[in-house]
Amino acid sequence: MNANLLEILVCPICKGKLQYDKEKQELICRADRLAYPVRDGIPIMWEDQARVLEELPDKY
Repeated sequence: MNANLLEILVCPICKGKLQYDKEKQELICRADRLAYPVRDGIPIMWEDQARVLEELPDKY
């Protein structure tokens, strides 16, 4: 994930910062507890494509 792109991307719901999980290829919104997939280097920022996080790992 390009660091410059990560700086300008925000959660489409709350407009909060996102954190990149390189292992799972996801952008994480802690506030909404959602994980947006990154497919072929392209962030998929649609709410219906996001995965709900039951628990947030400490690394976020």
